[in-house]
Amino acid sequence: MNRRRALTTAAVVATAGAAVALTFPAFAGTGERERPAGDTAAERPLAAPEVLAALSRDFNLTTEQATDRLAVEREATAAVRAVRATAGAAWAGAWLNDDADTLTIAVTDRALADDIRAAGAEPRIVANSAATLDTVKAALDTNAAEAAESIPGWYVDASSNTVVVLARADVPDAESAARDFAVASGVDPAAVRVEASQEAPKPLFDIVGGDAYTVGNARCSIGFAVVGGFVTAGHCGRAGTDSRGVNNAPQGEFAVSSFPQDDFAVVRTNADWTPTASVNDYNGGVLPVAGAEVAPVGASVCRSGSTTGLHCGEVQALNATVNYAEGTVTGLTRTSVCAEPGDSGGSFIAGDQAQGVTSGGSGDCTRGGVTFFQPVAEILERNNLTLVTTGDAGTPPATPPATEPPATAPPATAPPATEPPAEDVDCAAEGGVQRRGTIDRPGQRRDAVRFRAPAGTHAACLAAPAGADFDLYLQQQVDGGRWITVARAATESGTETLTFEGGAGNYRYRVASASGAGDFQLRFAVN
Repeated sequence: MNRRRALTTAAVVATAGAAVALTFPAFAGTGERERPAGDTAAERPLAAPEVLAALSRDFNLTTEQATDRLAVEREATAAVRAVRATAGAAWAGAWLNDDADTLTIAVTDRALADDIRAAGAEPRIVANSAATLDTVKAALDTNAAEAAESIPGWYVDASSNTVVVLARADVPDAESAARDFAVASGVDPAAVRVEASQEAPKPLFDIVGGDAYTVGNARCSIGFAVVGGFVTAGHCGRAGTDSRGVNNAPQGEFAVSSFPQDDFAVVRTNADWTPTASVNDYNGGVLPVAGAEVAPVGASVCRSGSTTGLHCGEVQALNATVNYAEGTVTGLTRTSVCAEPGDSGGSFIAGDQAQGVTSGGSGDCTRGGVTFFQPVAEILERNNLTLVTTGDAGTPPATPPATEPPATAPPATAPPATEPPAEDVDCAAEGGVQRRGTIDRPGQRRDAVRFRAPAGTHAACLAAPAGADFDLYLQQQVDGGRWITVARAATESGTETLTFEGGAGNYRYRVASASGAGDFQLRFAVN
């Protein structure tokens, strides 16, 4: 294997005056990332195959290079968290370069530079701390009503140690107007950088994201499932507005909606909908959501939307303000991911970590563009919500419709009424409907069975071959012939079980390989 140089960063322990190095392999060129011998965790995929495919396409990488990049970014995220905790007031930001093989840490205290450099990271000694730049941006936010229409927004840019104020390149004197705005806001001109821009951001209404839902005649998309419902974009509906799901069935009500200033909403769903820890990959499956760790500037991030599918780019800034025609929105994350109308409210995800819900953007997926998202961590904190993740117990509202060809597996009849109660179904027991199948390669999905069932309790057990990690999905056919995932079992064990209370209709079980390949056995019942 080619040995990549190590990219490291240090957490300075102030009380001991020592540096604790956090080392991780760098991503660069076409070399391979060296993994420790016997490290089974290193063999587990860092992201679903669809994420790797989208990263490979949008970053022009091989699948292994995309995997290596995600590994570096995961370690960089942990390193940034550790260094920030020890730098305190001297913290001024961090970012990965374009190839994600160099992590730069900015601080205002020169005494920290040697520790950072000795660990292998690139130190940057700057004049303004992150807190100072946030204060400058807050002053601009306070004066947002006075910003000219030629100013599409502003954001904190750690790499230049300034707050960037954008000025429309196609509007005469826009840059002068941007400078005047900064002066009128009472901020230090040295902390502001005016930059010409082609951007003309607008909220992305009429959209389907991870999963379509409608509000009146408008369509938007689910961002992420939370206990009791889901989060999405605030501009999609006002508090008290009803929503209908992808199958046009009553879904819920907007319990909270904030737009402008913020762009988030919380939809409380009815008992017919169950949250799942997944995002539509628009390739016939779903992406897992394991948490909400914030990715650093320079990290890759992917957006799922029904108009343009799965697209990826980089995080450009973590604290951006956008001046929409409807008003100013602050605290957004700026990305280089493209988006188009029909993508609003949808999911931004880094690896398997939820990042935010699509707010708006500029450009399209033909020419490229800029898209902003409302950070999901802030939505969860401000509304006291619990994100549904892959580690949660229970079966939580429905997940994305799979835009895929019809299942080719032969239909099966519904399990007979003489079967054992659904809750008694297990892989070793007799009875129930049994199906066997084979997964030929890691990442492959296969429909195990298709059947029509009456209203009742579904229960199933999937036994994977030794050493393999297979996940089980129960999907229901909705209006238009599309399939939505209504229940999912995805642990790291060799056996998956699930239960689901469902109405009468057409169902199918789908088996997907998280790792490994071989023969599987499925047993299921409905009562």
